[in-house]
Amino acid sequence: MTTLSIRPETVRFGGALRGGDDATTLFESAPEAQLLLDPYADSVLAANAAARRLLGFAAERMPQLTASRLLGAGLDQLVVFTQAVLEKGEGWTDRLYYRDNQGELLRLECHAVRVMSPQGVAVLASVRDMRRQRGLREYADANEFMNRGLSEWRRVERLFAEIEQENRLILQAAGEGIYGVDTSGATTFVNPAAARMLGYGADELVGRNMHSLLHHTHTDGTHYPVGQCPIYAAFKDGVVHQVEDEVFWRKDGSAFPVEYTSTPIRKSGELVGAVVVFRDISERLETDRRLHRALEELGQLKRRLELENAYLQEQIDEDHNHQEIVGRSGALRQTIYQIEMVAPTDAAVLITGESGTGKELIARAIHQSSRRAERPLIRVNCAAVPRELFESEFFGHDKGAFTGALRNRAGRFELADGGTLFLDEVGEIPLELQSKLLRVLQEGQFERVGSERTQTTDVRIIAATNRDLAKDVSHGRFREDLYFRLNVFPVASVPLRDRPEDIPLLAAHFLRGACRRFARDEMRLSAADAARLQAYDWPGNVRELENAIERAVIISRNGQLRLDLPHSQLARSSTPSSGLRPATHLMTEHERKQRDRAMIVDALKACGGKVSGPGGAAELLGLKPTTLASRIKRWGIAVED
Repeated sequence: MTTLSIRPETVRFGGALRGGDDATTLFESAPEAQLLLDPYADSVLAANAAARRLLGFAAERMPQLTASRLLGAGLDQLVVFTQAVLEKGEGWTDRLYYRDNQGELLRLECHAVRVMSPQGVAVLASVRDMRRQRGLREYADANEFMNRGLSEWRRVERLFAEIEQENRLILQAAGEGIYGVDTSGATTFVNPAAARMLGYGADELVGRNMHSLLHHTHTDGTHYPVGQCPIYAAFKDGVVHQVEDEVFWRKDGSAFPVEYTSTPIRKSGELVGAVVVFRDISERLETDRRLHRALEELGQLKRRLELENAYLQEQIDEDHNHQEIVGRSGALRQTIYQIEMVAPTDAAVLITGESGTGKELIARAIHQSSRRAERPLIRVNCAAVPRELFESEFFGHDKGAFTGALRNRAGRFELADGGTLFLDEVGEIPLELQSKLLRVLQEGQFERVGSERTQTTDVRIIAATNRDLAKDVSHGRFREDLYFRLNVFPVASVPLRDRPEDIPLLAAHFLRGACRRFARDEMRLSAADAARLQAYDWPGNVRELENAIERAVIISRNGQLRLDLPHSQLARSSTPSSGLRPATHLMTEHERKQRDRAMIVDALKACGGKVSGPGGAAELLGLKPTTLASRIKRWGIAVED
């Protein structure tokens, strides 16, 4: 490759190379017009004084000129020529055109070589005015003919034939599709790249009407009238037409997207046709589409993460006092055992129980013990969602889907993807929405309100209710198939009155938290306080107990806890108690043994008759295996049953 000897510190200013070395001086003062072009950036790196005189522009205009604008009257020839120079290292042509300031079209002869400039690979071109060259050649040819005779004249003819053949080779080597048409629309020539892209042989195209062959139909399949064809317009109005969003049709009937330039061809000043340079842009468009999809998915992921963060922040801001399950009763141990069994699976769980028994706490314990613990637990209080907004709450909506939908919004199923969705008060879901909920549970697919795009989701469902769903099914208020889909693994949240031994532990737990929140000195429950709490029926369960402890802390004085409980419900027994005993039911020894025996039977049932070892009844009850075996034998419990 030829190296242009110009120092790196040489700079382009006003189109002339400024520098202190001999090469720069020779370039500027050379008698022939010379241009230094960057074909990749479509820029004129430099033009010497002779080039500026020939092409008729001042040095100050150089920063605004590009190679395609400077020689735009013959853009197709410029493209083919520069490609040939870059590939072969050198080239010559007399088919470049330049329109001067008076609008006259000048034909240029150009000899160019591939060089290295400080900016990288470039083309150094010497250009001459063909009119002046023709006169000089005619004068020289006449003298030569006179001097050397007819044999030398024939040698000159052969030289021009070789040059024409070289131009044909350049046309064939071009990577873009190139073909010419005359003023009737018939094809005059086709290069191999065009024939290959169109699926025709060159002989099948030459002489045929190109519009009817490959440009007859729009992208959507509608007819493309000849009168609207930019290719034909070039040889009618004499203007270069560039198009970036059309299709050409192949011989097999398939279409491919193209961008093309149709450049008019003149002969003796008359429009005689056009040359078309086109490029298949399928790969570029597919890349653009993939990039657009990737950006869209990235935007959706960003919005989803923002929504998840906002949701999780709301959850953190809520006052969750149940940081752990507190208690040691047999009923609570049974619940914990069920949590440990179902948590590692993806089975749907239906938690039943009265209000305030800690159903959400059980749901959180299942989620945190599952493989989905790193993903969010998304809660939906079905009793608090307006009937008309259920579908939007579950599945989200697109902007404009209904009045007030001012932006796209992700639904709870979308936010819970990969995690757990907790449907609290699931019995409140409207009957007409239950079928859509069932479809998501069965197929893992849904559509946002106002959108036709189906989305997939992977969520684990935990539902909770204080209603008798089986009765709702029999009365037609709840779908039977949805009930069975949710009730794969039922867990009962035991009311507080059925586990009185947990009340003192829970009360002490709530008391410590309330003292911290209200900045009170630490207080303790007395035995009398514990007895009063155990004597109460707690219709509001754990939530009511927590509220009662907080109220007691607020009204306490001098570090003395003051319990404020409804007196009418304190006694569990209708038998009046003496003034020496607290108002509670004290079990006899026989009643205590019966209670303990019943607990052992329940534990053995839950463990399938397993007494000791991991998951056995002894572990569930917190007893030594030998102690449990002794009690089983003493009370005559048949383990095999």
